[in-house]
Amino acid sequence: MSNTTNDRKIEHIDVIQKDSLTDRGGNHFDAVRLTHRALPELALSEVDSSCVFLGKTLSFPLLISSMTGGDHPLIRQINQHLAEAAEQCQVALAVGSQRVMFSHAQARESFKLRQYAPSTVLLGNLGAVQLNKGFGLEQARAAIDVLAADGLYLHLNPLQEAIQLEGDTDFSNLSEKIQHIAQGLDKPVLLKEVGSGFSVQDFEKGLAAGIKYFDVAGRGGTSWSRIEHHRNQSTAQQQGTNSNDLGLCFQDWGIDTVTSLKMLNPYLNKATLISSGGLRNGIDMIKSVILGASICGMAAPFLKPAMQSTEAVVAEIERLRREFNTAMFLLGMKDINSLFNNQSLILK
Repeated sequence: MSNTTNDRKIEHIDVIQKDSLTDRGGNHFDAVRLTHRALPELALSEVDSSCVFLGKTLSFPLLISSMTGGDHPLIRQINQHLAEAAEQCQVALAVGSQRVMFSHAQARESFKLRQYAPSTVLLGNLGAVQLNKGFGLEQARAAIDVLAADGLYLHLNPLQEAIQLEGDTDFSNLSEKIQHIAQGLDKPVLLKEVGSGFSVQDFEKGLAAGIKYFDVAGRGGTSWSRIEHHRNQSTAQQQGTNSNDLGLCFQDWGIDTVTSLKMLNPYLNKATLISSGGLRNGIDMIKSVILGASICGMAAPFLKPAMQSTEAVVAEIERLRREFNTAMFLLGMKDINSLFNNQSLILK
Protein backbone atom coordinates (compact mmCIF):
# COMPACT_ATOMS: atom_id res chain seq x y z
CA MET A 1 0.00 0.00 0.00
CA SER A 2 0.99 3.62 -0.42
CA ASN A 3 3.04 5.36 2.22
CA THR A 4 1.65 8.80 1.42
CA THR A 5 -0.63 10.49 3.93
CA ASN A 6 -3.19 11.28 1.23
CA ASP A 7 -3.54 7.71 0.00
CA ARG A 8 -3.79 6.35 3.54
CA LYS A 9 -7.12 8.17 3.97
CA ILE A 10 -8.77 6.16 1.21
CA GLU A 11 -7.09 2.96 2.40
CA HIS A 12 -8.54 3.46 5.89
CA ILE A 13 -12.06 3.90 4.49
CA ASP A 14 -11.63 0.79 2.35
CA VAL A 15 -10.55 -1.34 5.31
CA ILE A 16 -13.45 -0.15 7.47
CA GLN A 17 -15.91 -1.05 4.72
CA LYS A 18 -14.46 -4.52 4.16
CA ASP A 19 -13.86 -5.62 7.77
CA SER A 20 -16.77 -5.25 10.16
CA LEU A 21 -14.51 -6.33 13.04
CA THR A 22 -12.64 -3.04 12.94
CA ASP A 23 -15.60 -1.98 15.10
CA ARG A 24 -14.79 -3.91 18.24
CA GLY A 25 -18.33 -3.74 19.66
CA GLY A 26 -17.07 -3.44 23.22
CA ASN A 27 -20.58 -2.65 24.52
CA HIS A 28 -19.06 -1.29 27.74
CA PHE A 29 -22.02 1.05 28.22
CA ASP A 30 -24.32 -1.95 28.72
CA ALA A 31 -22.90 -2.38 32.21
CA VAL A 32 -24.29 1.06 33.17
CA ARG A 33 -27.93 0.52 34.15
CA LEU A 34 -30.32 3.44 34.50
CA THR A 35 -33.41 4.08 36.63
CA HIS A 36 -36.59 3.93 34.56
CA ARG A 37 -39.38 6.26 35.63
CA ALA A 38 -42.90 4.95 35.10
CA LEU A 39 -44.12 8.38 36.22
CA PRO A 40 -41.67 10.78 34.55
CA GLU A 41 -43.97 13.71 35.44
CA LEU A 42 -43.38 15.53 32.16
CA ALA A 43 -44.47 15.35 28.53
CA LEU A 44 -42.05 14.08 25.90
CA SER A 45 -42.59 17.37 24.05
CA GLU A 46 -41.18 19.24 27.07
CA VAL A 47 -37.77 17.59 26.84
CA ASP A 48 -35.07 20.10 25.91
CA SER A 49 -31.82 18.40 24.95
CA SER A 50 -30.03 21.53 23.73
CA CYS A 51 -26.62 22.34 25.16
CA VAL A 52 -23.79 24.87 24.80
CA PHE A 53 -20.38 23.84 23.50
CA LEU A 54 -17.53 26.26 22.77
CA GLY A 55 -19.94 29.15 23.12
CA LYS A 56 -22.46 27.85 20.58
CA THR A 57 -25.83 26.20 21.16
CA LEU A 58 -26.25 22.69 19.80
CA SER A 59 -29.60 20.94 19.38
CA PHE A 60 -28.31 18.03 21.47
CA PRO A 61 -24.84 16.99 22.66
CA LEU A 62 -23.61 15.29 19.50
CA LEU A 63 -20.21 15.66 17.86
CA ILE A 64 -19.63 13.95 14.53
CA SER A 65 -16.12 12.73 15.29
CA SER A 66 -13.02 12.99 13.13
CA MET A 67 -13.06 10.80 10.04
CA THR A 68 -11.15 11.91 7.00
CA GLY A 69 -9.72 14.56 4.72
CA GLY A 70 -7.56 14.64 1.61
CA ASP A 71 -7.27 15.15 -2.12
CA HIS A 72 -9.86 12.68 -3.39
CA PRO A 73 -13.41 13.24 -4.74
CA LEU A 74 -14.92 10.72 -2.29
CA ILE A 75 -13.28 12.41 0.70
CA ARG A 76 -14.45 15.86 -0.40
CA GLN A 77 -17.95 14.46 -0.84
CA ILE A 78 -17.95 12.81 2.59
CA ASN A 79 -16.85 15.99 4.36
CA GLN A 80 -19.34 18.18 2.49
CA HIS A 81 -22.23 15.87 3.38
CA LEU A 82 -21.14 15.77 7.02
CA ALA A 83 -20.82 19.55 7.21
CA GLU A 84 -24.17 20.22 5.56
CA ALA A 85 -25.91 17.76 7.88
CA ALA A 86 -24.17 19.15 10.96
CA GLU A 87 -25.37 22.63 10.04
CA GLN A 88 -28.91 21.53 9.27
CA CYS A 89 -29.20 19.64 12.57
CA GLN A 90 -27.03 22.03 14.60
CA VAL A 91 -24.57 19.47 15.91
CA ALA A 92 -20.78 19.73 16.07
CA LEU A 93 -18.32 18.34 13.51
CA ALA A 94 -14.62 17.53 13.79
CA VAL A 95 -12.57 16.85 10.67
CA GLY A 96 -9.97 14.14 10.20
CA SER A 97 -6.27 14.84 10.50
CA GLN A 98 -5.27 17.92 8.51
CA ARG A 99 -1.64 16.87 8.25
CA VAL A 100 -2.37 15.83 4.66
CA MET A 101 -2.97 19.40 3.52
CA PHE A 102 0.65 20.31 4.27
CA SER A 103 1.98 17.62 1.94
CA HIS A 104 -0.84 17.78 -0.63
CA ALA A 105 -1.99 21.37 -1.14
CA GLN A 106 -5.06 20.21 -3.07
CA ALA A 107 -6.30 18.48 0.10
CA ARG A 108 -7.09 21.87 1.61
CA GLU A 109 -10.35 21.88 -0.35
CA SER A 110 -11.70 18.95 1.69
CA PHE A 111 -11.36 21.08 4.84
CA LYS A 112 -13.01 24.28 3.57
CA LEU A 113 -16.26 23.41 5.28
CA ARG A 114 -17.40 26.69 6.82
CA GLN A 115 -19.19 27.46 3.55
CA TYR A 116 -21.42 24.44 4.22
CA ALA A 117 -21.70 24.95 7.99
CA PRO A 118 -21.74 28.70 8.62
CA SER A 119 -22.99 28.63 12.20
CA THR A 120 -22.34 25.34 13.99
CA VAL A 121 -19.22 24.13 15.83
CA LEU A 122 -16.34 22.98 13.61
CA LEU A 123 -13.09 21.53 14.98
CA GLY A 124 -9.73 21.25 13.23
CA ASN A 125 -7.42 18.32 13.86
CA LEU A 126 -3.68 17.62 13.87
CA GLY A 127 -1.64 14.76 15.29
CA ALA A 128 0.19 15.86 18.42
CA VAL A 129 3.18 13.73 17.43
CA GLN A 130 3.71 16.04 14.44
CA LEU A 131 4.92 18.64 16.94
CA ASN A 132 8.05 16.48 17.08
CA LYS A 133 8.24 16.44 13.29
CA GLY A 134 8.52 20.17 12.64
CA PHE A 135 4.91 21.25 13.10
CA GLY A 136 4.21 24.24 15.33
CA LEU A 137 2.02 27.32 15.69
CA GLU A 138 2.15 28.08 11.97
CA GLN A 139 0.58 24.74 11.04
CA ALA A 140 -1.88 24.88 13.95
CA ARG A 141 -3.10 28.31 12.87
CA ALA A 142 -3.36 27.16 9.25
CA ALA A 143 -5.45 24.16 10.30
CA ILE A 144 -7.84 26.45 12.17
CA ASP A 145 -7.95 29.11 9.45
CA VAL A 146 -8.79 26.85 6.49
CA LEU A 147 -11.77 25.52 8.43
CA ALA A 148 -12.63 28.75 10.25
CA ALA A 149 -12.70 26.37 13.20
CA ASP A 150 -13.94 26.97 16.73
CA GLY A 151 -11.12 24.89 18.19
CA LEU A 152 -8.31 22.49 17.34
CA TYR A 153 -8.01 18.83 18.23
CA LEU A 154 -4.51 17.56 18.91
CA HIS A 155 -4.95 13.82 18.67
CA LEU A 156 -2.84 11.30 20.55
CA ASN A 157 -2.43 7.96 18.76
CA PRO A 158 0.72 6.20 19.99
CA LEU A 159 -0.76 2.73 19.38
CA GLN A 160 -1.74 3.48 15.79
CA GLU A 161 1.66 5.00 15.04
CA ALA A 162 3.43 2.00 16.61
CA ILE A 163 1.52 -0.44 14.40
CA GLN A 164 1.74 1.64 11.22
CA LEU A 165 4.78 0.67 9.16
CA GLU A 166 5.44 4.33 8.35
CA GLY A 167 4.32 5.54 11.78
CA ASP A 168 5.83 8.43 13.74
CA THR A 169 6.66 7.04 17.17
CA ASP A 170 8.63 9.81 18.87
CA PHE A 171 6.19 10.97 21.56
CA SER A 172 8.92 12.39 23.80
CA ASN A 173 8.42 15.77 25.55
CA LEU A 174 5.10 16.36 23.79
CA SER A 175 3.34 17.92 26.78
CA GLU A 176 5.66 20.95 26.64
CA LYS A 177 4.96 21.45 22.95
CA ILE A 178 1.23 21.00 23.46
CA GLN A 179 1.38 23.74 26.08
CA HIS A 180 3.18 26.02 23.61
CA ILE A 181 0.43 25.49 21.03
CA ALA A 182 -2.35 26.01 23.57
CA GLN A 183 -0.79 29.28 24.77
CA GLY A 184 -0.16 30.55 21.24
CA LEU A 185 -3.62 30.06 19.74
CA ASP A 186 -6.67 32.26 20.19
CA LYS A 187 -8.91 29.19 19.87
CA PRO A 188 -9.10 26.36 22.43
CA VAL A 189 -6.99 23.24 22.02
CA LEU A 190 -8.70 19.91 22.72
CA LEU A 191 -6.74 16.74 23.46
CA LYS A 192 -8.13 13.55 21.92
CA GLU A 193 -7.19 9.90 22.05
CA VAL A 194 -8.25 7.81 19.05
CA GLY A 195 -9.52 4.63 20.66
CA SER A 196 -7.36 3.68 23.65
CA GLY A 197 -8.72 6.00 26.34
CA PHE A 198 -7.33 8.59 28.74
CA SER A 199 -5.58 7.74 32.00
CA VAL A 200 -5.57 10.07 35.00
CA GLN A 201 -1.81 10.58 34.57
CA ASP A 202 -2.12 11.81 31.01
CA PHE A 203 -5.17 13.90 31.85
CA GLU A 204 -3.19 15.66 34.57
CA LYS A 205 -0.35 16.28 32.11
CA GLY A 206 -2.87 17.89 29.78
CA LEU A 207 -4.28 20.05 32.56
CA ALA A 208 -0.77 21.19 33.46
CA ALA A 209 -0.29 22.15 29.80
CA GLY A 210 -3.36 24.39 29.97
CA ILE A 211 -5.83 22.08 28.23
CA LYS A 212 -9.48 22.41 29.30
CA TYR A 213 -11.15 19.99 26.84
CA PHE A 214 -10.46 16.25 26.68
CA ASP A 215 -11.95 13.65 24.34
CA VAL A 216 -11.41 10.32 26.11
CA ALA A 217 -11.99 8.27 22.90
CA GLY A 218 -11.79 4.96 24.71
CA ARG A 219 -11.54 1.33 23.68
CA GLY A 220 -14.66 -0.36 22.38
CA GLY A 221 -15.31 1.25 19.00
CA THR A 222 -13.12 1.48 15.91
CA SER A 223 -9.74 -0.22 16.31
CA TRP A 224 -7.07 1.68 14.41
CA SER A 225 -4.64 -1.04 15.42
CA ARG A 226 -6.67 -3.59 13.44
CA ILE A 227 -7.03 -1.17 10.53
CA GLU A 228 -3.28 -0.68 10.33
CA HIS A 229 -2.81 -4.46 10.55
CA HIS A 230 -4.73 -4.79 7.28
CA ARG A 231 -2.58 -2.13 5.65
CA ASN A 232 0.58 -3.90 6.84
CA GLN A 233 -0.67 -7.19 5.42
CA SER A 234 -1.34 -5.63 2.04
CA THR A 235 2.12 -4.06 1.96
CA ALA A 236 3.74 -7.39 2.84
CA GLN A 237 1.83 -9.17 0.07
CA GLN A 238 2.91 -6.58 -2.48
CA GLN A 239 6.53 -6.86 -1.38
CA GLY A 240 6.50 -10.64 -1.03
CA THR A 241 7.49 -10.45 2.62
CA ASN A 242 5.96 -11.83 5.80
CA SER A 243 3.56 -9.68 7.81
CA ASN A 244 3.26 -9.81 11.59
CA ASP A 245 0.14 -9.81 13.75
CA LEU A 246 1.15 -6.94 16.01
CA GLY A 247 -1.97 -4.97 15.05
CA LEU A 248 -4.24 -7.88 15.95
CA CYS A 249 -2.43 -8.45 19.23
CA PHE A 250 -3.19 -4.87 20.28
CA GLN A 251 -6.61 -4.45 18.63
CA ASP A 252 -8.36 -4.29 22.02
CA TRP A 253 -5.65 -2.43 23.92
CA GLY A 254 -6.49 0.46 26.19
CA ILE A 255 -8.99 1.90 28.64
CA ASP A 256 -12.65 1.67 27.68
CA THR A 257 -14.70 4.87 27.47
CA VAL A 258 -16.88 4.17 30.51
CA THR A 259 -13.84 3.52 32.71
CA SER A 260 -12.10 6.68 31.43
CA LEU A 261 -15.16 8.79 32.22
CA LYS A 262 -15.39 7.34 35.72
CA MET A 263 -11.67 7.89 36.37
CA LEU A 264 -11.84 11.51 35.23
CA ASN A 265 -15.13 12.38 36.92
CA PRO A 266 -13.42 14.04 39.93
CA TYR A 267 -11.91 16.62 37.57
CA LEU A 268 -15.17 17.97 36.11
CA ASN A 269 -14.60 21.31 37.85
CA LYS A 270 -11.35 21.70 35.91
CA ALA A 271 -12.14 20.46 32.42
CA THR A 272 -14.85 19.53 29.91
CA LEU A 273 -15.04 15.87 28.90
CA ILE A 274 -16.06 14.53 25.49
CA SER A 275 -17.17 10.90 25.39
CA SER A 276 -16.29 8.88 22.29
CA GLY A 277 -15.22 5.35 21.52
CA GLY A 278 -17.85 2.63 21.29
CA LEU A 279 -20.99 4.77 21.52
CA ARG A 280 -23.73 3.15 19.41
CA ASN A 281 -26.97 4.97 20.12
CA GLY A 282 -28.75 7.70 22.05
CA ILE A 283 -28.83 5.60 25.21
CA ASP A 284 -25.02 5.39 25.24
CA MET A 285 -24.99 9.16 24.80
CA ILE A 286 -27.34 9.58 27.76
CA LYS A 287 -25.11 7.38 29.91
CA SER A 288 -22.08 9.42 28.85
CA VAL A 289 -23.68 12.68 29.98
CA ILE A 290 -24.73 11.10 33.27
CA LEU A 291 -21.09 10.02 33.74
CA GLY A 292 -19.89 13.60 33.22
CA ALA A 293 -19.42 14.10 29.48
CA SER A 294 -20.64 17.38 28.04
CA ILE A 295 -20.52 16.18 24.42
CA CYS A 296 -20.69 12.75 22.79
CA GLY A 297 -18.65 11.86 19.71
CA MET A 298 -19.43 9.25 17.06
CA ALA A 299 -17.81 8.55 13.71
CA ALA A 300 -18.47 5.02 12.45
CA PRO A 301 -22.29 5.34 12.22
CA PHE A 302 -21.88 8.30 9.86
CA LEU A 303 -19.35 6.96 7.37
CA LYS A 304 -21.69 5.03 5.05
CA PRO A 305 -24.43 7.70 5.16
CA ALA A 306 -21.83 10.38 4.36
CA MET A 307 -20.79 8.41 1.28
CA GLN A 308 -24.42 8.56 0.10
CA SER A 309 -25.89 12.00 0.76
CA THR A 310 -26.46 14.84 3.20
CA GLU A 311 -29.99 13.52 3.75
CA ALA A 312 -28.67 10.12 4.80
CA VAL A 313 -26.44 11.76 7.42
CA VAL A 314 -29.35 13.88 8.65
CA ALA A 315 -31.46 10.73 9.04
CA GLU A 316 -28.75 9.16 11.22
CA ILE A 317 -28.47 12.29 13.37
CA GLU A 318 -32.25 12.40 13.81
CA ARG A 319 -32.28 8.74 14.84
CA LEU A 320 -29.80 9.52 17.59
CA ARG A 321 -31.73 12.61 18.66
CA ARG A 322 -34.98 10.63 18.98
CA GLU A 323 -33.23 7.99 21.06
CA PHE A 324 -31.55 10.60 23.25
CA ASN A 325 -34.76 12.59 23.87
CA THR A 326 -36.75 9.43 24.54
CA ALA A 327 -34.22 8.31 27.14
CA MET A 328 -34.37 11.73 28.81
CA PHE A 329 -38.16 11.41 28.96
CA LEU A 330 -37.99 7.91 30.46
CA LEU A 331 -35.59 9.19 33.12
CA GLY A 332 -37.85 12.12 33.96
CA MET A 333 -35.13 14.60 32.95
CA LYS A 334 -36.38 17.80 31.35
CA ASP A 335 -33.05 19.38 30.33
CA ILE A 336 -29.34 18.69 30.01
CA ASN A 337 -28.44 20.45 33.25
CA SER A 338 -30.59 18.02 35.24
CA LEU A 339 -29.00 15.09 33.41
CA PHE A 340 -25.33 16.09 33.53
CA ASN A 341 -23.30 14.11 36.08
CA ASN A 342 -26.51 13.02 37.81
CA GLN A 343 -25.18 9.78 39.26
CA SER A 344 -28.46 9.18 41.12
CA LEU A 345 -29.88 7.98 37.79
CA ILE A 346 -27.55 4.98 37.79
CA LEU A 347 -28.87 1.80 39.37
CA LYS A 348 -26.45 0.63 42.04
